[in-house]
Amino acid sequence: MLEVRDLHSGYGDAHVIRGVSLDVAAGEVVGVLGRNGMGKTTLIRSIMGLAPPQIRAGSISWRGESLIGLRPHDIAARKIAIVPQGRRLFPSLTVTEHLTMLKAARARSGWTVERVFALFPRLAERRNHRGGQLSGGERGMLAVGRALMVDPQLILMDEPSEGLAPVMVQHLEGIVLDLKREGLSILLVEQNLYSALAVADRLYVLETGRVVHQGDAATLARETKLLFQHLGVQ
Repeated sequence: MLEVRDLHSGYGDAHVIRGVSLDVAAGEVVGVLGRNGMGKTTLIRSIMGLAPPQIRAGSISWRGESLIGLRPHDIAARKIAIVPQGRRLFPSLTVTEHLTMLKAARARSGWTVERVFALFPRLAERRNHRGGQLSGGERGMLAVGRALMVDPQLILMDEPSEGLAPVMVQHLEGIVLDLKREGLSILLVEQNLYSALAVADRLYVLETGRVVHQGDAATLARETKLLFQHLGVQ
């Protein structure tokens, strides 16, 4: 479904993404791991058409159609949604307003407000609270719920576990697996190795804008466990 080939992008004179290639198939969760400054967010912004960065070479295609040069709202219209780093909510808007800005409250097909509330009962309880009044976990739920309101087939998640308590990270992992069972494809950018291993089918590791490792998550999980055992880490 999503194919990125030999992508180069960056900001001004800064060449951040250096020849990245990756794929996300239908109904697959693909993780992108890496430390801060390795190009993960630049990759997500390049796919979504957000400026900056500027794409210098390579290709990004969705269902065989090039996304390069399309505006973000045109990409969203192709059923691609984003959960941005930091959630990017509006402090003055209520939970319900965040959800209905993308689809009318009366909508009865696809993802609806009530369907999002069924997935996130806590948001239903907070439906009249403003974005600035929500906890970190509630903001994370709302960012995912807002993305679902475009009825996506692919969701780009940029550091969704950032700043969350461990119990909320586990809850988020359960939501990602629920969405996978719904048939959604997810490109998950994470620093949290264990969270990514808990949900991803395959993983790519970025270092200074390049893919330095890729493979299925189960194999990486076994290798990580053996390494930690060797080092005496529980």
